[in-house]
Amino acid sequence: MTTPGPTPQQAPFDRIRFSVLDRSRTREGEDGAAALRDTVRLAREAEALGYHRFWVSEHHSVPGVAGSAPTVLAAAVASATSRIRVGTGGVMLPNHQPMVVAEQFGVLEALFPGRIDMGLGRSVGFTDGIRRALGRDKDDADRFAEQLDELLGWFTGDQSAHPQVHARPAEGLRVPPFVLATGEGAAIAAAAGLPLVIGDLRGRTRLLEAVDAYRSAFRPSPWAAEPYVAVAGTVAVADTEERARRLLVSEAWSMAYSRTRGVFPPLAPPERIEALEMTEKQRGFYESALRGHVYGTEEQVADALARAVAETGAQEVLVTTSTYDRDALLDSYRRLARLAGLTRANVASRA
Repeated sequence: MTTPGPTPQQAPFDRIRFSVLDRSRTREGEDGAAALRDTVRLAREAEALGYHRFWVSEHHSVPGVAGSAPTVLAAAVASATSRIRVGTGGVMLPNHQPMVVAEQFGVLEALFPGRIDMGLGRSVGFTDGIRRALGRDKDDADRFAEQLDELLGWFTGDQSAHPQVHARPAEGLRVPPFVLATGEGAAIAAAAGLPLVIGDLRGRTRLLEAVDAYRSAFRPSPWAAEPYVAVAGTVAVADTEERARRLLVSEAWSMAYSRTRGVFPPLAPPERIEALEMTEKQRGFYESALRGHVYGTEEQVADALARAVAETGAQEVLVTTSTYDRDALLDSYRRLARLAGLTRANVASRA
């Protein structure tokens, strides 16, 4: 028997935004085009359910991820929706020239005014081959703060290094920037006075320390007067705890496979993964990949998220969940929307 979840009045999320980050995960036997179409369909569903944002990601040369051009995909998502904010989680700035990134987001904002977010990360291609193909070096990540400053300057018109050059149509537009961080980037976000999206830290203590340091060091800027924290993570909701945990199996195996084979593969069916004879090393990575997520019934997830929000003081929860079963994934997002109280009546108050 399904345990009823909390009503919107019971859940302490009245002032919390809930958003979705989708990585366009491929599934065994399907091509990248199917994954990209799934992302656009999921964006429409997220909008109907009342989620605040829908973001897409950037990955290169990964068999299990089709999302390689986030601004292009964001344009498709924005075209297929009408109200939800659309952005990137994120564009990996070290992979690109800041002026080109400004121009791309300027085009997006010009076409979809008031709906575009610019989520920015500091990762570079994760192998030497990818970095060479991108024309980048591993050390380029160290220039993230410098590149970020240049990028924002293309919007404000403050480009002392390029006084005769203008990024059009970006110059003069306001596209909210966010810094994606797993710890070190939090200091860059604070110094620049930008909202912070943080997650995937092993251990709650490190997460809280990073958030506290960000708030303490935050300097108000034209982009944000106060610190803003969005915590990102995997959330799976089902009618039982075991079914919710099973939603995590395919992604966990992809992670374990990548750690032992060097390739991040498409999502496989849970039943096949559960029947595998894993090596001891694979089993260790697999079990580790299943930990640290929020999953369970609506009531269990509501309690866990309420604790996380209370501990971090986050203003937003960015959910990034991948499953083999599309219907189960959508059901999870529906249940999450219900427990969070994401009704059309309160969407306007979250804007």
